[in-house]
Amino acid sequence: AKANLGLCASTGSQGAHPGARMALCSAEELDKPSAAREFFFAMAKEARRTILGPLSPKCSLMANIKTVLERMLPEDSYQLASGRLHISLTRVADGQNVIASEFSSKEELIQALLCSCFLPIYCGFIPPSYRGVRYVDGGFTGLQPVSSLEEAVITVSPFTGELDICPRDCPAIFFCFQIFNGSIQISIENLCRISYALFPPSTMVLNDIFSQGYQDTALFLYRNSKCHPKT
Repeated sequence: AKANLGLCASTGSQGAHPGARMALCSAEELDKPSAAREFFFAMAKEARRTILGPLSPKCSLMANIKTVLERMLPEDSYQLASGRLHISLTRVADGQNVIASEFSSKEELIQALLCSCFLPIYCGFIPPSYRGVRYVDGGFTGLQPVSSLEEAVITVSPFTGELDICPRDCPAIFFCFQIFNGSIQISIENLCRISYALFPPSTMVLNDIFSQGYQDTALFLYRNSKCHPKT
């Protein structure tokens, strides 16, 4: 998808929670356009196996994510990501936001990604660690972690808000509120998206979401003269 939109190599990518994994795909310029989609679809399929979804004791979400990352990432992934990928984390000890951007091994990169995905209770009770320190999802202290990047930043979110690339809902009722250094619009559509984030929908719905995200990105880039839409 990145190549089809005519995007060049990014100088830096930054994210929290799923955004960290998408930023990873961008920073490493993965040759397989479907790699990120396959990753999320595999996680969603695993979560739908039981009635309780990710909350079921039979669903080991973090272990599944780690397995897929180990299989998907090349051995030199940490070298490709260092200095280019910025992962937002929340330190458990004091609740401070920490940005991880240097990695000494593939395992260390994966651990940082696991920390960025960890939602207490939803993912378990004991947070994973990065370099011996326990962290949880960086979204708790910054939904849009962009302050450490000096270049012009394109903000992306799966929720409608005051961002560059995001779903565009009906503007008739448009009220945004600031939370965790991010912007989210109050709408029925966004509530539905939050439920999808916690309890993944069918593959058909996920495909629709993926297609809409592609269209939103293409439209933004076209309006900013970064690419031309393809028919």
